[in-house]
Parts: sequence; C-alpha cells; structure tokens
Amino acid sequence: PLDLFGFNNYYSSRVRADDEGKLEYIQGADGPPLTTMGWRVTPEGIYWGARYFYERYQLPIVITENGMAGTDWVQLDGRVHDPARIDFLHRYLKQIKKAIQDGIDCKAYFQWTFLDNFEWSYGYSQRFGLIFTDFETQRRIPKDSAYWYRYTIQTNGAEI
Repeated sequence: PLDLFGFNNYYSSRVRADDEGKLEYIQGADGPPLTTMGWRVTPEGIYWGARYFYERYQLPIVITENGMAGTDWVQLDGRVHDPARIDFLHRYLKQIKKAIQDGIDCKAYFQWTFLDNFEWSYGYSQRFGLIFTDFETQRRIPKDSAYWYRYTIQTNGAEI
C-alpha cells in the first residue's frame, strides 16, 4: 500500500473539449505572467492537482517540487532582489492553504530549490534557488525570497 501521493507542479495548461470531445489546448490564454522559462504562472493548478489526486486516491498529498526560474543577480547593495519569486511563492502557497481549508490532506510542500543549481536542460542559465550561487566562486547569497520564505515558515503562513 502507498503512504502518500506526491506530485511536482510548476505550471498548468488550460484545456477544453473540442466539438468532438477531444482534448484541445487553449493557446495564448490571457492573464498569467511568465517565468524566465516561458512557463505560465498558474497557481490554481496546484490547488486542482492536489484536489484531483486526493479525491482519486484518498492518500495524503505531498507537493514534491514547485518553484520558478528567475533572472537573478547581485545588486549594487550586495543583495539579490527577486520580488517575482516572492509573488510566485505567495500565490502558490495561498492555493495550497485553500486546498487544506477545503479538506485536502496536504502533508508537505517542497520549494524547488534551495540553491541555484545545474538544470539538466538549461545548465546554469536558469536560477530556481532561494539562495544565489556564484558558480565560479561557490559564494552563496540568500535572496530576498529566502528571507520571505523563512518568515512564512516561522509564522506558519500567517500572511498567506
């Protein structure tokens, strides 16, 4: 028997049934911003994914990966400001909170990723981390999102 159902969620696609009942992707849906990977920011997808898997399998849910790539760099003040990542995390965590309030047994959430890293398809060009990594020196600098995420954890999401 399984103990839980884990899934990754980075973005969602909008679909509908065409006139013959076949799956049709809705291209160029209005509204959501894009990450530097060109992925739509669609936080409602994490809610509906958790809900669907929970209703179908009746197992606790673990979101094993969720995050966004950004164009991050060290500013003149020595810090890494990444307001888009904070906004992204806030939107997605709000949907997870909604899922929990709606009775979905969501046990854990893992943000991808702690440190900027080597992405298999993109090398070092896409930065997903809460911690900026200078790949030449290995120096690490917590991004603004790392401080925000720490506060969010410390307060159990009080401002979500």
